[in-house]
Amino acid sequence: MASGSLTIGEVAARAGMATSALRYYEKEGLIASGRTAGGQRRYERSVLRRLAFVRAAQNVGLKLDEVRDALSTLPLARTPTPADWERLSSSWRARLDEQIEGLVALREGLTSCIGCGCLSMRTCALSNPGDRAGERGPGARYLPPAVRRPVSRPSDRS
Repeated sequence: MASGSLTIGEVAARAGMATSALRYYEKEGLIASGRTAGGQRRYERSVLRRLAFVRAAQNVGLKLDEVRDALSTLPLARTPTPADWERLSSSWRARLDEQIEGLVALREGLTSCIGCGCLSMRTCALSNPGDRAGERGPGARYLPPAVRRPVSRPSDRS
């Protein structure tokens, strides 16, 4: 490691992340560190760019395995270039456009039925009689897919 390397605390403070997140990202292969003779982690400054990429990718909706796959195409021996980042982030455009369209539709439809199956709104008797939306599956069925998160069942958490 170069003498300009950063401790885990310095990286955490600079990246705005908990040290436990850094250890987890390292365990998951998203970032790498070296060790001092005493076994303490040391990070190259380029790890800050990788962490910014991880955060941006998660904000777009990428799962960690997708982030890991994307980062695996970047060099560890040098700081990624703007061209590297452009190549990776260009594939996000369609996903972002879909999310933006979904959020606009959500904003516009907040005062009407979203097909949640609650039947508590007066208009539900007209918009969703007999909870027809519930036949299409759990959750708010009329929300655009980009803003409808999958429903987690208790058995999915184990």
